[in-house]
Amino acid sequence: MARRVTIQDIADALGLSRNTVSKAINNTGILADTTKEKILQKAMEMGYKTFSYAGVQEEIKAVFPDPAFPSPAAGSTRREIALFTGMFVDGSHFASTMLDKFQYELSLLGYSMTIHRIMEEHFEQLKLPITFHKENTAAIICVEIFQYPYCKMICDLGLPVLLVDAPVSTFASPLPADLLIMENASGIYQVIKEAKQKGITKIGFIGQPLHCRSFFERFMAFREAMYLYSLPINDAYCLTEIHPHGTDYREYLRQHVKKMDALPELFICVNDFIAVDMLIIFREMGISCPDDIMLCGFDDSPESKVVTPPLTTCHIHSQIMGLSAARMIMNRIQQPDLNFRTVHTETELLYRESTKGEFEDAKYT
Repeated sequence: MARRVTIQDIADALGLSRNTVSKAINNTGILADTTKEKILQKAMEMGYKTFSYAGVQEEIKAVFPDPAFPSPAAGSTRREIALFTGMFVDGSHFASTMLDKFQYELSLLGYSMTIHRIMEEHFEQLKLPITFHKENTAAIICVEIFQYPYCKMICDLGLPVLLVDAPVSTFASPLPADLLIMENASGIYQVIKEAKQKGITKIGFIGQPLHCRSFFERFMAFREAMYLYSLPINDAYCLTEIHPHGTDYREYLRQHVKKMDALPELFICVNDFIAVDMLIIFREMGISCPDDIMLCGFDDSPESKVVTPPLTTCHIHSQIMGLSAARMIMNRIQQPDLNFRTVHTETELLYRESTKGEFEDAKYT
């Protein structure tokens, strides 16, 4: 079997840094147009997974229509895919790049994407936004909609629904919708496995497991890996209480860290934003990362690369998620009676300075 082409392979072929190639492929950061074009062309030539379909995609569809990508039926007025989102998705959120890719794929097929911000009053009253028109809508994609009653109401509209991540309650009470979610376990397993090999046994977890399905999966991956590698779980090292996000949450973390009799050697954070909060708190308390304590985040947000120290994290392949979302929602439009599916897209552990020292032989980015 041929070896899979990686971002590092493309970087080596062009004599560029891995970080520069990653920016071009994931559409993050600022690059010269000529540099970006050169990187994307090389990715296509080498058969990199995200771009193996590029270039020839439209030609293939013109000759051999792909049943996974049906065009709207002749005369159909349902040419809109409605995006319901519970938050403003900015460039720091993995869904920003994912939705760019998703919208591009839809446009090739004659569909458009309408965006509907779901506010607190909509959740409380189980009310649809006035901008949404069911008669024009072919399907709905939900991003950052984690209130189970609201998701159930959307699923009861009789339209195809794709949930990108989902409420934790869907484990016990599945909804009639497809689910797309990033793979949340392998990177955490890998960090804990390699930590044990280095003699690191005091490991904690920070995050709210009940916030959403992906957070719960990351928390369970932490507990399962600790069990699998025979490491003790000290609940005093786990800050998992439900608390409002934002400055209130940072204050909650600050107060609980100050109350700790001792810190673990490594904190695994449910995402990069919490890891950044912890860096701020440690700096205020005179605690050095990674010398006194190490941190691992999740998402590979732009912030994770520019903070000091840069964060070890798990990269989400957002463009692959966008392509997968398009395939899933088009399949559901064409074949509404298919069994509902849950699809996990791979993630990739990236070691950076926030764990350096103990993980000296790991490959850093």
